[in-house]
Amino acid sequence: MRKIVVRVLKVLGILVALLALGGGSYVYMQCSAFDASMAKVYDVPVPNLTRSSDPAVIARGDHLVHSMAGCSIGDCHGADLGGGKVVDIGPVGHMVAPNITGGGLGAAYSDGELARIIRHGVKRDGCTVRLMPSQDLTWLPDSEVVAIVSYIRSVPNVDRPNGATVVGTLGKVLDRQGKFPWDVARRIDHAKVETPPAPEPTPAYGSYLGRLCKGCHGEEHMSGGPIPGAPPSIPVPLNLTPDATGLGDWTFDDFDKLMKTGVRKNGRKLDPFMPVESWKNFDDTEMHALWSYLRTVPATPFGNR
Repeated sequence: MRKIVVRVLKVLGILVALLALGGGSYVYMQCSAFDASMAKVYDVPVPNLTRSSDPAVIARGDHLVHSMAGCSIGDCHGADLGGGKVVDIGPVGHMVAPNITGGGLGAAYSDGELARIIRHGVKRDGCTVRLMPSQDLTWLPDSEVVAIVSYIRSVPNVDRPNGATVVGTLGKVLDRQGKFPWDVARRIDHAKVETPPAPEPTPAYGSYLGRLCKGCHGEEHMSGGPIPGAPPSIPVPLNLTPDATGLGDWTFDDFDKLMKTGVRKNGRKLDPFMPVESWKNFDDTEMHALWSYLRTVPATPFGNR
């Protein structure tokens, strides 16, 4: 009997070793693929777009930067666009958004290069940017991109050094699995030119704005649930579909209050992780468009991402 137990333990030990070896090989392959993709140089031409000094264009850029583009939120480039805040995502990695004013990277980039990184997620050296949601903004027309660039050029220079963004092993694996978008340019069809509808309070226009929600609430269904690989400190995104576990019995006024104040229908406050500081600046057209789009999303139970 003792010999049988010893043999079983030996077999189990071999199986565990094989599984560990296989798992290690998988992680190594995923990390190698991630590193190779990050080093890829994209043949994406610099668009022939230049800043405008028109106050109306700069004002439009101000609105976009502080609303749908989300550039000015605290966990991104910040209110002064000078970056510098460290966002720790545990084993996934940590991010430090750069200083994009004329006192930082903004001085090194031409207007066209800024436009390219906004729309294509491609840096000055031709490689991908990390974590910036360019894949959600590829649809912006030239006029909107010019407005953003024009506003960035208009803000005062900030003298603040750029910190280092580090992607952890888990972050690399999750990226390759399509669950955490560190590698941005790989997710964009650079040859595709989209023509969004005019800004109107319609589901069609709202579907473009809705892309900004999918990274957290779920690429497929927008039904929320834990973000794969995220540490416990990251809150669980809510269900945005018309399901009973989501926004099923909500009205536009409920949604509008949530977006502007961060307070849910039940009176509970959203976690500060939700960028209310940007979403509250959506104008009336954008707010109604996003709401009308969310009402067309298939009702899906919470947690199906």
